[in-house]
Amino acid sequence: MATEDIDQNRDRVAETFQNRTLLVTGGTGFVGKVLIEKTLRVHDVKKIYVLVRTKKGKSVVERFQQVFNDPLFDLVKKTKGKDILNKVCFIRGDVGEADLGLSDEDRQILIEETEFIFHCAATIRFDEPLKTAVLLNVRGTKLMVQLAKECKKLQVFSHLSTSYCHLNERVLYEKAYPPPTDPDNLIRTCELMSDEMIEALVPKLLKNMPNTYAFTKSLGEAIVTEQMENIPAIILRPSIVMPIWREPIPGWTDNFNGPMGLLIAGGKGVLRTMYCRADVYADYVPVDIVANAMLASILDYVLYKGERRFYNITSSAEYKITFDELITHGRQTVYNKVPFNGVFWYPGGTMTQSRLEHNLRFFFYQWLPAVFVDILLVILGYPPVLKRVQRRILKGYDVFEYYTTKQWDFNNDVSMEARKLLTQRERELYKVDGDGIQYEQYFYDTVHAARLYLLNEPDETIPAAKRHMTRMYYADLFFKYLLRIIFMYLLYKYVLLPVISSF
Repeated sequence: MATEDIDQNRDRVAETFQNRTLLVTGGTGFVGKVLIEKTLRVHDVKKIYVLVRTKKGKSVVERFQQVFNDPLFDLVKKTKGKDILNKVCFIRGDVGEADLGLSDEDRQILIEETEFIFHCAATIRFDEPLKTAVLLNVRGTKLMVQLAKECKKLQVFSHLSTSYCHLNERVLYEKAYPPPTDPDNLIRTCELMSDEMIEALVPKLLKNMPNTYAFTKSLGEAIVTEQMENIPAIILRPSIVMPIWREPIPGWTDNFNGPMGLLIAGGKGVLRTMYCRADVYADYVPVDIVANAMLASILDYVLYKGERRFYNITSSAEYKITFDELITHGRQTVYNKVPFNGVFWYPGGTMTQSRLEHNLRFFFYQWLPAVFVDILLVILGYPPVLKRVQRRILKGYDVFEYYTTKQWDFNNDVSMEARKLLTQRERELYKVDGDGIQYEQYFYDTVHAARLYLLNEPDETIPAAKRHMTRMYYADLFFKYLLRIIFMYLLYKYVLLPVISSF
């Protein structure tokens, strides 16, 4: 049926999920939480099972309470009532364990009831030990596929991958790619060998892959792709997932990963240099667009009988933002609108393509000040903190430099075609494009939400933060002039004066 023949006020996504049972892995993670919130808020599902492991001594019940106490769920509780959360059932399990860590009883429940699976669970640490990453991202995916094959009512298995998992491809198309090695052999190897032995094999296994995350996510894709003839599976590849753009809380995030960590470190004044190409753009996509695309792709698969299997959830075909623009927007936001509390140094610094310049800037503008301040803290009876922060930043440099000095493009013609088949109502409810995004407002929302939800800096502290930022500006100006005077003095005394005296 042609799209124009369909009632444009119809929400077929909601119809697809009406009174259905979902299973979500990674439901306590960034994307998973946003997906669950959106589903509860706009759909009338029967039940959402969430596979959750105990963590840091917290039981499944305690983690359930922790998740739903997050401000992210305030809107759905307000509009639907707190009882809406009763539709979510946390089941003790772990994709990193054998048999997913499920009890026989819970596994049978999932087999009998599950109709849609969203497999979002993964370790997203780029420096994760290879064995851990394989057991979570590869074996965990294989075990989820096996569970999906047993589910009696399964309609779609949706696997959340990443657009940065086939890094040898400078243009990533919405299709299957061969894995860098045989995933089943690697799983068996990791199950049999010790951590130390596996780590010794890392350079040979990864070859030109930069980290265990990209390597294992590409293998996870291969596991799902291999079984597409046996289960109704789709693969979604979001790019770098950023804080919420529109709903339910603009700017909300729950972690310091990726660009958020860099933004906060830069805004606090502890990050002053980056080794990257200023003209290169990275592909970013807000997490609410990712969640919307995950829901809309289910409809696309159900209605069009698996005509499309791969979806690149990316932005570069529609809008691009370079690293230079990213830094500029971030600076303007923390300079003039919502500065962070307790700024160590006036946010500044620069990007450079010179490794030598970057290393010198890191030493003089980040490491030495950190050492100096930590010595003062120890003298005053406080524990040192800034050297530890700089070590984490240095570790982050090692991870991000691979991506900030290279360029990839992502072709999403397939996803664009699927968008055309949505009704007007569906396009509004499940926003999957960047039309209308205002970067200034988005960065304001992102920094503001980071203050509130990550750093616990309430709005009433903003005036004091602005006054402190002004003091930091003049202190930074004074320091720069002082350095220039010292440089000119040394130049005169040790270079010009000896030359003049020789005549």
